[in-house]
Amino acid sequence: MLKYEKTAKFASYFLYFWRSYLPFKVLYVSKSISLFYMKTSAQIRQEFLDFFKSKEHLIVPSAPVVPLEDPTLLFTNAGMNQFKPVFLGESEGVKAEGKVWKRTADTQKCIRVSGKHNDLEEVGHDTYHHTLFEMLGNWSFGDYFKEEAIEWAWELLTKKWGLNPDQLYATVFGGDTKDGLPADEEAVELWKSKTSIAADHILKYGKKDNFWEMGDTGPCGPCSEIHIDLRSAEERAKGDGASLVNSGDPRVMEIWNLVFIQFNRLPDGSLKTLPAKHVDTGMGFERVCAVIQGKSSNYDSDVFTPIINHISKLSGIQYGAKEETDIAMRVIADHIRAVSFSVADGASPGNDGRGYVIRRILRRAIRYGWDRLHLKEPFMNKLVVTLANQFEHVFPELKAQIGYVSSVIEAEEKNFLRTLGQGIQLFNQMIEGKSVLSGEDAFKLHDTYGFPIDLTQLMAREKGVDVDQDGFDKAMNEQKERARAAGKFKVDLSQGASVNIITKGEDSHFIGYDELTAQTQIRAIRSVNGKPALVLSETPFYAESGGQIGDTGLLSSNEEHIRVLDTQKADGVWLHIVDKLPENPEASFTALVDEKRRAEIEKHHSATHLAHAALRQVLGNHVAQKGSLVTQDKLRFDFSHFEGVHAEQLAEIEEIVNTRIQQNIPLKEERNVPIDSAKQSGAMMLFGEKYGEKVRIITYDDGFSKELCGGTHVSATGKIGYFRFTHEGSVASGIRRVEAVTGHAAHQILASEKELMAKIRKTIGQTDDVLAEILALQDTKKALEKELQTVRFNAANDALKSLVVQAETVNGIRLVKGEIAEVSMDVLKQLGYNALNVLKDNSVIVLGSKEESAGKVYLMAAVTDDLIASKGLKAGALVGQLAKLVGGGGGGQPSLATAGGKNPEDLPKVFEAIATLI
Repeated sequence: MLKYEKTAKFASYFLYFWRSYLPFKVLYVSKSISLFYMKTSAQIRQEFLDFFKSKEHLIVPSAPVVPLEDPTLLFTNAGMNQFKPVFLGESEGVKAEGKVWKRTADTQKCIRVSGKHNDLEEVGHDTYHHTLFEMLGNWSFGDYFKEEAIEWAWELLTKKWGLNPDQLYATVFGGDTKDGLPADEEAVELWKSKTSIAADHILKYGKKDNFWEMGDTGPCGPCSEIHIDLRSAEERAKGDGASLVNSGDPRVMEIWNLVFIQFNRLPDGSLKTLPAKHVDTGMGFERVCAVIQGKSSNYDSDVFTPIINHISKLSGIQYGAKEETDIAMRVIADHIRAVSFSVADGASPGNDGRGYVIRRILRRAIRYGWDRLHLKEPFMNKLVVTLANQFEHVFPELKAQIGYVSSVIEAEEKNFLRTLGQGIQLFNQMIEGKSVLSGEDAFKLHDTYGFPIDLTQLMAREKGVDVDQDGFDKAMNEQKERARAAGKFKVDLSQGASVNIITKGEDSHFIGYDELTAQTQIRAIRSVNGKPALVLSETPFYAESGGQIGDTGLLSSNEEHIRVLDTQKADGVWLHIVDKLPENPEASFTALVDEKRRAEIEKHHSATHLAHAALRQVLGNHVAQKGSLVTQDKLRFDFSHFEGVHAEQLAEIEEIVNTRIQQNIPLKEERNVPIDSAKQSGAMMLFGEKYGEKVRIITYDDGFSKELCGGTHVSATGKIGYFRFTHEGSVASGIRRVEAVTGHAAHQILASEKELMAKIRKTIGQTDDVLAEILALQDTKKALEKELQTVRFNAANDALKSLVVQAETVNGIRLVKGEIAEVSMDVLKQLGYNALNVLKDNSVIVLGSKEESAGKVYLMAAVTDDLIASKGLKAGALVGQLAKLVGGGGGGQPSLATAGGKNPEDLPKVFEAIATLI
């Protein structure tokens, strides 16, 4: 042992020396042998997880980067998001492997696109900001606290990963007089006693840097951050790094934050000590990989080099050749990660919410490729395969959906490349006749068309135009403030654990798969959005989840009846939202589900499964569920597909579903199936959905529809009755939506159609072929319209002949002018050509017509060729000046031109002014 300790000590000193100069790492192969090599990012990630697994932590998978059940978040932005129910007191820990775990660890995909540390415009320009990043974290839920968190963090960093203790700094909370909190001396003493950190490397900071809060209210507490000084040994010898901590110097950066959640912020701003204290830590994976691999830039670590090498290959430009192209490659390498994983987890480029964020990130990357790397064709979609292969073993959802993700990105690329050209055209219009491009216009080019200000300035300089930089900055800052405000949510989280307990016992035993009534007791009373909610000991009410809405019904006790308005679920607890509180909460109640409503919901839910299977059968196996809604009135199903579903395809899908309904296929329900067995059985699973160890399988014919599902369903497909599509359309790039009805709702549509058909028959007369009669009526109508058009044109032509007879002479030129009543612009134009054919020379024709009810006026001017040549008279210039008299504009060819206006009452002014103009 002594020999090993000496060897290890020597190796550590040797490592510290090399760490300042070379990107190598020491790996202890045995007790006495060391090899130099650079750890891969995959090894670093796995070592983190293995380390905490050895400390009896449950290793949990990353939650989707698109939050499925948290309306307060656009994106998962921290590792703790999936554990909010625990921090809010709604759960005591994480349930897995038959027990409740108090310790967990994971690597979590996170996206941050706003806030003081995550400005989108900085990504790519520096070497350490990212939109998507991995957060390595470990958690304690009322188990260990500061001592273990500090001791283990130090052990992992210095002993496992071999970081130099002399380069590490620990910050602690320095107290806050407003909150009446002293400095966190406990953490200070633990750093001194449990680690080998130098005492002068323990620094105190205020609430801004070292006090973490979930929101305006709720769990909070002091934190202790670990920073590393990445300056060279010579630079560190010249000056202490303490002054550079929290100064914004990228050479001295935070790598791990240890949060000690011990208080609850109440709505009045006061703090209350929590009965159970928690630990929440977060370490930026990309940063720590760069540190361990000895890289000065996150983008130089092997987290990014595969994707950067692919970008370099596509563009033919070497990374490192020029800062301008390096920035572009860093932007693209970062942004393809955020976009790809967001799409894989259920988001799509769109015009609002998270869809708008994804679109903005993607378009920013496309613009950098187009402008700086000369990538004029779609290229981002080609990078997905490299990303998918790289993360196949840690985030398999991307590899599993590689075709879908690539197609969504490619479609968005094609759309934006067209928009890019439109933006250039708009720019040229904006600067026409101007010496300065306004800040508002520059911002519009940036925000709508993806033109960054430097591209706009370059284009402006080429045209000899300045750009209002101050106005642009003002518009940008206003947008950032709006984004920051939108990113903040005000929810009273302080009451998460506050419930009124009525009776003791287990909560929410759900029996609704088998029963629609139950004898039950009220366990607790809570509040949901200001309405009372009851927790029952046993419930037949289905709580909203998986797209299916919650049940409604009654709770009855003797003469008291309470309406259940909705049923929701919070971390396994059924919340029955009611119209009033019970007079005697301790009484026994009979719970009754609205049976008729539930039956209609079940029909729509089972039909959704049949429709999903039929969609895949007709459109292809790339079809995957991206969202759904099941109510008693309709079903809505969002799925991956790259074009509209044609009417013929919808009819085929509808036919397949109705055939399956008529076959009256019995439900095969399997409960508590181990997740691995379910996968092996071929049951359909949703990407991004978190499944427990045991799942429920719903099957209608093993060879047709087999899905994991927790919803309620009909016992046989015949009960659905009839299936009818009512809508098909686009939701976002690569995602289509269908809506349909079954059961009573479908019957109502059929009844309505029957009634309409009866009215049609009554109107057109009894006939065996209604369609033929309607087509005949349409043909008759078209013939009459054509005949009327001919009559009207002949009348207009007669009016023109009359005006020709009444022509006057102006300076030797024949002038034909006048109003043609109630004709269109097309008719005026045809009359002009007719007049030119009759009046071969020395003639000007000006005709007008108006629609006073619509507030429109039409003008036509025509000039014979000899006057164009000899006098310089041009119809386009003439009609343009005349149009101003009627509040409009227009133009055209020298021989014939048209214009429109909005002041029909001023048409006489045109005929008064024409002679003077000639």
